[in-house]
Amino acid sequence: MARMRWALLLLLVAPLAAADLESFVEVYQQDSGALSRRYDLGPSPERIERMRAFYTATSEQLQAVDFDALDQAGKLDWVLMSETLADESRRIDEYEFRLEEVAPALPFADELAGLHEARRRMEEVDARETATQLTALLGQVDEARKSAEELELAKTVAHRASRILGELRQALKRWYEFHAGYDPLFTWWNAKPYEALGKKLEEYQTYLREEKAGAKDPDTIIGDPIGREPLLADLRYERIPYTPEELIEIAEQEFAWCDREMLRASREMGFGDDWHAAMEKVKTLHVEPGEQPVLIRRLALEATDFLETRELLTIPRLAKETWRMSMMSPERQKVSPFFLGGEQIIVSYPTDQMDHADKLMSLRGNNIHFSRATVHHELIPGHHLQQFMTRRYQAHRRLFDTPFWTEGWSLYWEMRLWDLDFPKTPEDRVGFLFWRMHRCARIIFSLKFHLGEMTPEESIDFLVDRVGHERANAEAEVRRSFLGTYPPLYQCAYMLGALQFRELYREAVVEGEMGEAEFHDAILRLGRIPVDLVRATITGQPIRREMPVDWRFYPGIE
Repeated sequence: MARMRWALLLLLVAPLAAADLESFVEVYQQDSGALSRRYDLGPSPERIERMRAFYTATSEQLQAVDFDALDQAGKLDWVLMSETLADESRRIDEYEFRLEEVAPALPFADELAGLHEARRRMEEVDARETATQLTALLGQVDEARKSAEELELAKTVAHRASRILGELRQALKRWYEFHAGYDPLFTWWNAKPYEALGKKLEEYQTYLREEKAGAKDPDTIIGDPIGREPLLADLRYERIPYTPEELIEIAEQEFAWCDREMLRASREMGFGDDWHAAMEKVKTLHVEPGEQPVLIRRLALEATDFLETRELLTIPRLAKETWRMSMMSPERQKVSPFFLGGEQIIVSYPTDQMDHADKLMSLRGNNIHFSRATVHHELIPGHHLQQFMTRRYQAHRRLFDTPFWTEGWSLYWEMRLWDLDFPKTPEDRVGFLFWRMHRCARIIFSLKFHLGEMTPEESIDFLVDRVGHERANAEAEVRRSFLGTYPPLYQCAYMLGALQFRELYREAVVEGEMGEAEFHDAILRLGRIPVDLVRATITGQPIRREMPVDWRFYPGIE
């Protein structure tokens, strides 16, 4: 019945006028958001079917557009929209496959999801019937728990099953609380079965997480590697024409440059080739507790003045006026041990609630010279200026946001400012190099993790030994990378996006006819799109329905 309903929807789609591409993208975002809020339970079969139908219908509508009648901007939006829809459909298929992997451990999942969807459809509830259903589910959970002892589940799959079960438990809780108390008969019949089922589900989730996945410590990092083929598909969508192995080679080449520069700075500081000792010294150069906001403000103003004095890009007066600052909670610092930014820079620094060791690590990890290399990354010309401009120019393209553009732009400026001698002292250069090494390391450990070649524990050791991280900060970085809140390629995007912008700068400014400010302003006014399509637009390449993914932007890897 549901399939017939979605099929009818496809027949009702109206033809799209060629001039309406920008509006089409905006409407799509609103429709997608509305559907995501309505079908808000990830493992629900009904959500999967509905979203798949939505992407199909939208794609058919897009394909009906007369592509050749569009101007250059319209053609670019068409290509971006087409690739986005194809990727969303692919991700639905991949998610469904990953659900199938955990299905043997969660044979009752669809029935729990069905309760949630019935509530979303606002169906009347037969209280006695639902009590019978909950009681039957109790038996199913018992059987699943017994069967799970014999199941050969990889730790990552067991951990995924535990997370999905957590989503289902929350959905069941919302279902029950929607009716309980408001419908006395519902509560009379269902209170006891619900209480018993909730306890069983919680116990089973704990068993999957602690016994099958081996995560008895709540701080254990498990992650969920996606494998090589999905990585290649993700790279294709991000328009990166390199294999994971080639990207690791790029990171190693960039690492080698960092090593040479780090040794040079270490020698200037009087530590010879012991760059670890030089970094240890830099980590001690932090301000006292309570003084970090003053430092951050000074560094932000210094970077803005540097950019404007050299006329490197246009900085609107309002952008300089409206950024703000807040302090990060101790809990959040377990995942984000350094700054976060945008219109509001969120400062990571010790609080009186932290243990002594954590206070010292936060002080050392957010020292003056590390901070000098990253405040502009978060504010101007980095994420704050990005957000300011993209809310005012091509705002509909926020749909196509990619970390290769967002994070790549901010790291590109770390590289550009290095070239312009913004780091004044060898201590400053150590701070800049720490972050650049960090971004090289992110490519290596994140790709190797998803290829099954590096564990979270090995990733932590790698950051400590190869980059010079404090261990707690390394743990937070790896936890952030593998928690599932960031897509698999996100950590790669900083360095790779920066290298794309650096190569485009060489083509358009150094060897081309664009002025530097003109180049930077053009990027911000084009909106959030893949860097190779920024290149196509800036260099005047024709936009075709099938844009090839063939820009080999790193000269060292042919």
